[in-house]
Amino acid sequence: MRKVTAGLFSSVDGVVQDPFRFQYDSFDEELGAGMGAFMARTDTVLLGRNSYLEWAEWWPAHPEDPFGQWINPIEKHVASTTLDDDLAWENSTLISGDLDDFVRSLKQRDGADIAVCGSVTVVRHLLFAGLLDELQLMVHPAIAGAGRKLFEPTDPPTRLRLLGSTVTSKGNVLSTYGPLEA
Repeated sequence: MRKVTAGLFSSVDGVVQDPFRFQYDSFDEELGAGMGAFMARTDTVLLGRNSYLEWAEWWPAHPEDPFGQWINPIEKHVASTTLDDDLAWENSTLISGDLDDFVRSLKQRDGADIAVCGSVTVVRHLLFAGLLDELQLMVHPAIAGAGRKLFEPTDPPTRLRLLGSTVTSKGNVLSTYGPLEA
């Protein structure tokens, strides 16, 4: 069975929105290598509406960037109830029907990992639905002060299991979590 993974850049105070505002100069070689490994084991991407709209405007215009070279041609599925089926970004399709049912079905198909990219709402939803197999938080040594955080005060208490953790040369902490197995 395929794994559903998510990796989010975060500030020390938990902000995951607009990481360019708090990454400063902390994106180092080890973080780049981790991103490369993540991309190498992924062949399908899940996006929410907001991430799709932002990324569909940005990445096709930047095909020379290594992430652009990866994200543009990859199979992308978009979770949205407001977008129509005519998605212009290469290899993008709108998820029809229930997101949980779609992800369960996608996990059963042949292929490599499925990654939720950006899309904080989708990450949270899949985590609490029990469909997210790995959550990697890449915490930069900075306080953002403002911005959207991954978790909400109304989220249910949820125990996770630490699968691995690394500290990079510029002080980034990469922690990967999975569901706590009973």
